[in-house]
Amino acid sequence: MDPITIFKTLLAGIAGYLLGSLNSSLIVGKFYGIDVRKHGSGNAGATNTLRTIGKKATAFVVLGDLLKGIVSCLIGRLVVGHVEGIGELGLMTAGLAAVIGHNWPLYFGFRGGKGVLASFSVVLMMDWKIGLILLGIFLVVVAVTRYISLGSITSAVLFPLVSLVPAFGLSLTFTVYAAVLAVLVVYRHRSNISRILKGTESRFGQKST
Repeated sequence: MDPITIFKTLLAGIAGYLLGSLNSSLIVGKFYGIDVRKHGSGNAGATNTLRTIGKKATAFVVLGDLLKGIVSCLIGRLVVGHVEGIGELGLMTAGLAAVIGHNWPLYFGFRGGKGVLASFSVVLMMDWKIGLILLGIFLVVVAVTRYISLGSITSAVLFPLVSLVPAFGLSLTFTVYAAVLAVLVVYRHRSNISRILKGTESRFGQKST
């Protein structure tokens, strides 16, 4: 890979991180005078926003989280384009950086959310077919267990595995990026995993204690 492509990829990553750092739940929370990190589960994300502020605020958070992932990927695609033998390197780099920005936002003391919605928008941009498959898996797991966190973790873990299916014709680089996204989601949900094992995790529709 030539130096110019590497430089453009770094620029795409920086742009993605700065966009990702615009944490929607914290921005929306300011209009309500609420920092969601100080309430409920303490997570700066859509689920905790729903529990602590309400449905209207959550709708804006969902929209914001999805958009920043999509816009970051589009910027990466525009800046870098298609790289032979790798694919949409700029798109994947900017998208991954956006998720990192969401989790550790520059503008909010590096205390962000768990990156599920941002990750989902990036997965859709990387390969929409896999994105829809993972969404279906997420919905089934949540419907059966009522654990949103478990649905997120399951879908994340399956992302790199599904990307290896020959029918999708994806590069090894794609799978590596998918694996990094999966690790980020699982790592940010480590407290949820602990609560699930203890039987104390809040289920969907149940107020956080």
